[in-house]
Amino acid sequence: MDERSGQDNIARDSSPAPGDEIQLALTHHGETITLSFPRDATLSDLSEKVSTNLSIPASNQKFLIAAKIGLQKPPFKNPDLPLMELAGKKITLMGSTSAEISSLNSSISAASAPRRPGPIKAATPARNRDYKKVQEEAQYTFHTLRPLSYLPNPDRSLKFLERLRDDAGIKAAMRTHKFSVPLLTEMDPAEHTTHESRTLGLNRNQGEVIELRLRTDAYDGYRDYKTIRKTLCHELAHNVWGPHDRNFWTLCKQIEKEVDRDDWREGGRSVGNVEYYDPGEEEFHDHGGWTGGEYVLGGGGGETVVSSASGTVSAGSLSRREILARAAEERAKKTRQAEDESRGAEGSETA
Repeated sequence: MDERSGQDNIARDSSPAPGDEIQLALTHHGETITLSFPRDATLSDLSEKVSTNLSIPASNQKFLIAAKIGLQKPPFKNPDLPLMELAGKKITLMGSTSAEISSLNSSISAASAPRRPGPIKAATPARNRDYKKVQEEAQYTFHTLRPLSYLPNPDRSLKFLERLRDDAGIKAAMRTHKFSVPLLTEMDPAEHTTHESRTLGLNRNQGEVIELRLRTDAYDGYRDYKTIRKTLCHELAHNVWGPHDRNFWTLCKQIEKEVDRDDWREGGRSVGNVEYYDPGEEEFHDHGGWTGGEYVLGGGGGETVVSSASGTVSAGSLSRREILARAAEERAKKTRQAEDESRGAEGSETA
């Protein structure tokens, strides 16, 4: 055997055999992506390949791994974790590509840039038109609406954002408090969900950008409109107050009352033939879990306090069915108390 033939054999021997590779399936933005690795690959190798092949920088990566391993993000606590231990597990990759980040930054810059006045249009007489109100509504509003184009049916998300912007109660509150928000956008549920919490809203830089979780976690529908509107009220209060102190909660509740009061078009209408997820009494908010301008469900730590329109109950580590049962018991208790008070008042009047 000559020297060249021997080199060829060495090259062939060093190539991984079919059985020497492992396949990992990642779910990203609702799509399944399969990546191949040597059998001795580690968690660091996974991060590097995601950065190279999918253009998601390590700083933006989060891996939600089912079956106890939990959330992993660079720099990893155990970067040498063998990928063999992750084979067959459900792995959700959360993170935006460089192009998506660039697009978002461009939208923010464009929305924040000073606007040049356009050509003056000829005035047309209108009967009983409040020009001051029209001018204020143009100034105190959400100047740019941005759905996530990489998620299914972004046009439906845009209509949802338009409905929030044009909501009579929201418009009145924006004028009252002189809120001008450059960008209102939707939040990707996968990027803001862990085993411990679900972020429902986010306010960046005191109102430069507000993000709202519009979709259900599986991207197959939209959440209850009034629940999202209430989240928006919370995020608007962060335009003024950062910490969740007494000042913040006073303003938050004030905005909620103003929005409800001025919502003269209140009703069950839908937008664009979209079916919305309406959980009714099943939709809970963890009021102990708001952190740093974010509206988080289940992120309070320790015993969770959940609140519905009917009252507040302690949930702890209860299942969803147990939480609903507790809430139903609380509603029944409040109903009985109201009936007892009513009968007592009637008895006093008779006496």
